[in-house]
Amino acid sequence: MSPSEQSAASKISSALHQSLHNHWQLFLAEGIILSLLGLAAMILPVLAGLVATIFLGWLFLMAGVVGLLFTFRARQAPGFLWSLLSAFAALIAGAVLLWNPLRGVVTLTYVLIAFFIFDGILMIILALAHRRELSGKWEWLMVNGVIDLILAGIVFAGLPDSLVWALGLIVGIDMLFGGASLIAVALAARKELVR
Repeated sequence: MSPSEQSAASKISSALHQSLHNHWQLFLAEGIILSLLGLAAMILPVLAGLVATIFLGWLFLMAGVVGLLFTFRARQAPGFLWSLLSAFAALIAGAVLLWNPLRGVVTLTYVLIAFFIFDGILMIILALAHRRELSGKWEWLMVNGVIDLILAGIVFAGLPDSLVWALGLIVGIDMLFGGASLIAVALAARKELVR
């Protein structure tokens, strides 16, 4: 690594460290809210799965409508056909999720398995890359990544029975551990600030 690259990396590290110190209360509040929402989703996993599916359905539906409006307003722009197809795809995805949310839960569970594998790997890489800068609590991020990978494995191993409850439960557990890791990082940053 060249001296200029080391200097840039040092500045980024210093900025991250300073941001944690300056905003530890925000990280703490976010962690508490995420943990409470995670507990609620774990208590009612089927309901949480349906709510997530319906919410995502509405998001896709609105994205499709907005996409169609803007695509037709810019008919002369390059890529009109691709924009039109993209808007229709969002409309169809939203309509399918809203028409049959239970089937949507099944589809989203498969997508969620893939997401947690990807997110788990990225959280582990993030924890390793920033183990010194994160107030000595990088281990919590590591635990969060490992938990994501374990949850993906459990749901995959339990298919097809796990399709009914997995979406809500996984989202709840992930939110709980994500919130707990934010709380730990915030409290460690606060402790260093007090010193």
